[in-house]
Amino acid sequence: MPYDPPPSLGGLSLNQIADLASHRKLPPVESWNPAKTGNSEMRIATDGRWFHQGGEISRPAMVRAFSSLLRLESDDSYWLVTPQEKLSIAVDDVPFVAVEAQIREASIAFRLNTDDIVIAGGNHPIEVRTFEGTPVPYLHVRAGLWARCTRPVYYELAELALEASPDKPGIWSEGMFFALDAAG
Repeated sequence: MPYDPPPSLGGLSLNQIADLASHRKLPPVESWNPAKTGNSEMRIATDGRWFHQGGEISRPAMVRAFSSLLRLESDDSYWLVTPQEKLSIAVDDVPFVAVEAQIREASIAFRLNTDDIVIAGGNHPIEVRTFEGTPVPYLHVRAGLWARCTRPVYYELAELALEASPDKPGIWSEGMFFALDAAG
């Protein structure tokens, strides 16, 4: 079955975006504890590209499938987990990149490089971290896994935050305020 990416968030209502966000069913990787472990020989680069044995994984459906198997352990190591095995994976920064943001009815929805949709709020907070010497917003995706906002998404959020309050820049989504100043 061919992979059909979701449409751009630009033309969708909040209800349509929320439906897309809730539609994806993820496997229960947090409950799987296989005895067999190893190294996947995979890496997720800071720009969100996935590599296996040095070669880029260019099929979006493969990246999307692997991303659904990601788990972060308490020692900050990343793993691809199935019921049969657990394979380590190198992650240069965080496993996801937020590539698009849309504001709808006091909510901010993000599309990730894996085409997942996440709406910022209580379960998906935004925090500012330093990336390559610059403060950058990060979005919590699930179970300790985060997405770094791309520069265009960051600029869009910063513009919105400064319009709302130049003295204490931040954004609101799902009734939650997220400070976007360097201090967080």
